[in-house]
Amino acid sequence: MEMRVEIGTLLASWPDMLDPNFMHSVLLICQHADDGAYGLILNRRTEFTTMNLLPDHPVLGKLPFAVHMGGPVAPTNLQVLHTVPQAIPGGVPLTERLWLGGDLDAVGDFIAGEEKGLSSKVCFFVGYAGWGAGQLDEELATGSWLPSPSAPEGVLGAGGDEVWRQVVRSIGIDGGDLENLPPDVRWN
Repeated sequence: MEMRVEIGTLLASWPDMLDPNFMHSVLLICQHADDGAYGLILNRRTEFTTMNLLPDHPVLGKLPFAVHMGGPVAPTNLQVLHTVPQAIPGGVPLTERLWLGGDLDAVGDFIAGEEKGLSSKVCFFVGYAGWGAGQLDEELATGSWLPSPSAPEGVLGAGGDEVWRQVVRSIGIDGGDLENLPPDVRWN
């Protein structure tokens, strides 16, 4: 059964998903085609910073800018997501507001210009979430993911379960208080 979601759609994992890679995660879909899909987990920070991962970069190697876990596939792959294409050229638009990739020096200059090197407009990711042909369609059909048509404010660069709860609430699902359900009801 084909169940496509648009690029830029957010997927919140169903509350009972126990896979530690995706429990209470929010994914941004970057591609969904016949041959598979890929996305980035938005709400999982790592212990790494740009200082750790890009020590030789003249700007980013000096900034302790947070890096997120984009997913379990290719954990050495570094990507950047941002909302400022006018300041960071070379990226690919995912939506009107979100761009993937861009000139790394421009990313560094933008972050360095932000107050204390903090930005809710740029986010780095290591790894990504990937699905083979038809796999995401099947997971959507069986209810493993709750699609949200757009990102609520404050999702980019945030971390933790509160982002997941915010996205679940934004979907407006009938059926109760899903954002407060534990992944396993035995945890109650």
